[in-house]
Amino acid sequence: MTLLILGLLIFLGLHSLRIFASAWRDRQVARLGLKRWKLIYALIALAGLVLICWGFSLARLQPVLLYSPPPLLRHLNALFTLVAFVLFFAAKVPRNHLKARLGHPQVLAVKVWAFGHLLAIGMLRDVLLFGSFLLWAVVLYIVSRRRDRLAGTVYPAGTLKADLIVLALGIGVWLLFAFWLHLWLFGVNPLV
Repeated sequence: MTLLILGLLIFLGLHSLRIFASAWRDRQVARLGLKRWKLIYALIALAGLVLICWGFSLARLQPVLLYSPPPLLRHLNALFTLVAFVLFFAAKVPRNHLKARLGHPQVLAVKVWAFGHLLAIGMLRDVLLFGSFLLWAVVLYIVSRRRDRLAGTVYPAGTLKADLIVLALGIGVWLLFAFWLHLWLFGVNPLV
């Protein structure tokens, strides 16, 4: 669990700079330049992600059951994950109604994804992983929306065309992930 915790601290800590140290982050970007900052940021984030994956795979070797969710919640998690994929693409496709209304749909995607997994899986490693991401996403969303209000941020109005693209991408990638990639990457069939 140590590597998993270290990876979470690095990855989520780095992604929390806008929450807890926004002024420091801005000074570093000004000092290093945006390209160097992004390179350093990406390398540290990658190191954290590698530690999360490595630590999680090691934690799977010594399972600790905290709670045993009913099978229905596993199927409900598939629905949560579908919503998360749609929200994820809403952050990427310009001028869609979800982005216009929610402001930060990618952060909401993390919340929905993490919450669904917490409902479906009761192992300690999963609670640690998904609980950490859920807590981080809740705090980040609150801070981001507050920052938007203070700055008077208004997101562009959505269009039907953009909404359809978001839905097509979200559902399409979800299908690919649910029926093939999740099993291939993680050894778990999410639909069984």
